[in-house]
Amino acid sequence: MQKHIKEVVDQYGDYLLRIAYTYVKDERIAQEIIQDVIFTYYRKQEQFRGEASLKTYLTKITIHRSYDYLRSWKNKGDLVLDRIFTKGKTKSVEKRIIEQEEKLEITRAVLSLKVKLREVIFLYYYSEHTIKEIAEVLNIPQSTIKSRLQKARSELRDKLQDYEWEVLVDENGETI
Repeated sequence: MQKHIKEVVDQYGDYLLRIAYTYVKDERIAQEIIQDVIFTYYRKQEQFRGEASLKTYLTKITIHRSYDYLRSWKNKGDLVLDRIFTKGKTKSVEKRIIEQEEKLEITRAVLSLKVKLREVIFLYYYSEHTIKEIAEVLNIPQSTIKSRLQKARSELRDKLQDYEWEVLVDENGETI
């Protein structure tokens, strides 16, 4: 029994959105996940064997897509930027839109860095590893990690000249 896409959205859209939001904690991302789930179901609905209810089937797909997003590099980049640039305050819609545009620009700048520089940024800001831990993971001296962090920030500063930058201090209180 095939369903029209509007029926699926009307019947399950809000429910699936709440599930996706529970995982990704971002309404925009949750909406993207649900659009993808419903579109994928619509294109491949003949593969639905009916062993479970359609609601259960779509719920499982939504959970899997949410996990996929949480494991993705895009998500990790978003989290890095949140940790670097947000203060945890409630923001107006206008401020959030501006921040989203800034995050996109910053994400592009970070992703344009060489892999060696990008990885130390991710490990330091996203994974919150210390310089010593990063050195152990990458099997290189701590001084090299400090140099790479300094170079990465310098390159980001050049690419993103309109932003204010804080001084980066390592866990020992030394300027990087």
